[in-house]
Amino acid sequence: MPNLRLALSQIDPWVGDIARNSDEVVQWTKRAAEAGAQLVAFPEMVLTGYPVEDLALRGSFVEASRSALVELAGRLAAEGLGGLPVVVGYLGRSEHASPRFGRPAGSPQNCAAVLHRGEVVTRFAKHHLPNYGVFDEYRWFVPGDQLPVLRLHGVDVALAICEDIWQDGGRVTAAREAGAGLLLVINGSPYERNKDDIRLELVRRRAAEAGCPLAYVNMVGGQDELVFDGDSIVVGADGEVLGRSPQFEEHLLVLDLDLPAASSDHTDGLLLSDGLHLVRAELGGEERESPAERLRAEVAPRVSDEAEIWAALVSGTRAYVRKNGFRSVLIGLSGGIDSALVASIAVDALGAGNVYGVSMPSRYSSQHSRDDAAELARRTGLHLRTVPIAPMFDAYLAATELTGLAEENLQSRLRGTLLMAISNQEGHIVLAPGNKSELAVGYSTLYGDSVGAFGPIKDVYKSLVFRLARWRNEEAERRGEVPPIPENTISKPPSAELRPDQVDTDSLPDYDLLDTVLDLYVEGDQGRDAIVAAGFDPAVVDRVVRLVDTAEYKRRQYPPGPKISVKGFGRDRRLPITNRWRRG
Repeated sequence: MPNLRLALSQIDPWVGDIARNSDEVVQWTKRAAEAGAQLVAFPEMVLTGYPVEDLALRGSFVEASRSALVELAGRLAAEGLGGLPVVVGYLGRSEHASPRFGRPAGSPQNCAAVLHRGEVVTRFAKHHLPNYGVFDEYRWFVPGDQLPVLRLHGVDVALAICEDIWQDGGRVTAAREAGAGLLLVINGSPYERNKDDIRLELVRRRAAEAGCPLAYVNMVGGQDELVFDGDSIVVGADGEVLGRSPQFEEHLLVLDLDLPAASSDHTDGLLLSDGLHLVRAELGGEERESPAERLRAEVAPRVSDEAEIWAALVSGTRAYVRKNGFRSVLIGLSGGIDSALVASIAVDALGAGNVYGVSMPSRYSSQHSRDDAAELARRTGLHLRTVPIAPMFDAYLAATELTGLAEENLQSRLRGTLLMAISNQEGHIVLAPGNKSELAVGYSTLYGDSVGAFGPIKDVYKSLVFRLARWRNEEAERRGEVPPIPENTISKPPSAELRPDQVDTDSLPDYDLLDTVLDLYVEGDQGRDAIVAAGFDPAVVDRVVRLVDTAEYKRRQYPPGPKISVKGFGRDRRLPITNRWRRG
């Protein structure tokens, strides 16, 4: 049985930075070659980054990607790496018209190619295009209709791209029909809670259907709202996990695979399942027996739910700040749990020296909240300054007659204006502290606590905010470090402190109840009647549904933040702002 040493390069491409991404492919290919790899694969659209959204519709960008692919093949050969086949994703275009989709020849495609000995030896396009959740690939791409199979060192390797294995049939079934010894899949699969378990079961099932081992390489890093967790996996045809990369870090997974010898005599153009045409590429190479010291890949241990979520929030925040050319962030520190959690995420993402906090007390700010903000800064080492807003607030009230909610919101808007002024003056990027519970029901002030360029906990319900704060402190104690978040910040009742003795439950249901109803309504897409039928108080459900629906205009103006749930506010959930339907 031939042996193939495979390398999966789990890296972080930057959208639009084709030169940087090409450099990364070269550097990681060198590492794979040094490890003795005979085949190396990179993630989906690694040359352009992913997703490129409407950049795919710019002809100049498509041609830049295609040109970079050819240049990369030559560069790999020039650097002595040409003998190692490299599978890379890129943005390409169709050679033929697609009448079924009403698209002309030259339309964009989500493509991959194999580079070998200075040449692009084969190209193919993604067959199944996702058009749900955060994906709009039918907007940008036309599908491919080929199953590429590489014959390398006596083994037939079938290739696929991401969604090709999330849908039944297609390239998975075709790989079995072609007699493939390995199904290699390149991916740009965004993170969601518990997706690592779903992903493992998926690749196990598809390996069984293909009748051969399956290798799945995914990207890491962040792109706007999306976070990519890596979690690259190789499983045997029997479902055994042969190798697995850690989540949220760049990693080269290298392993020896004993695979069935190529025996099929199928020729190019053979029609397989789902209208796919077989396309073969002969790469040569002698069969290699399993080495005496067989290289076995690591199987990265799984982590707790809180640790996984924390890593996603940190990774998403770091990527957004750095990829947009910033080094430091600015946060309004109220002494409350939300801003404390955001600050702790920022410190882990960027280092305390790059995190700047501003305490902006008003006449209603309690002393313990001021003390908690100062204690947070002491524990984490972030920069803190205090700028009281009372004089500004008094000046506004002297010039206007504001009372009630207008008076409360004025304080928040003064803080927002102050944060943006400091941001403009000093060049920090402002992080907004709003959580998913508050955004859902509109419990935030436009142009106040909603100001900022990024919202690290935008997709985190308030009840989970508390869980994460406790977990982060426990994790610090486990490491022998100072817990970052003051205990009083966690234990005190949450409050916006915009009027005397205010607490959040004056305006909202208890957060555990609120979050449960929100989860059913937002993530579960259950209507009002279904939620009531599940045993919830009709008055509470009616109130929550009304608040969610009428706050859509606010959410549209909130900055992006890392998506961790099945359905976040933003790309996932697109409801009309003007909407009279109230039954869910």
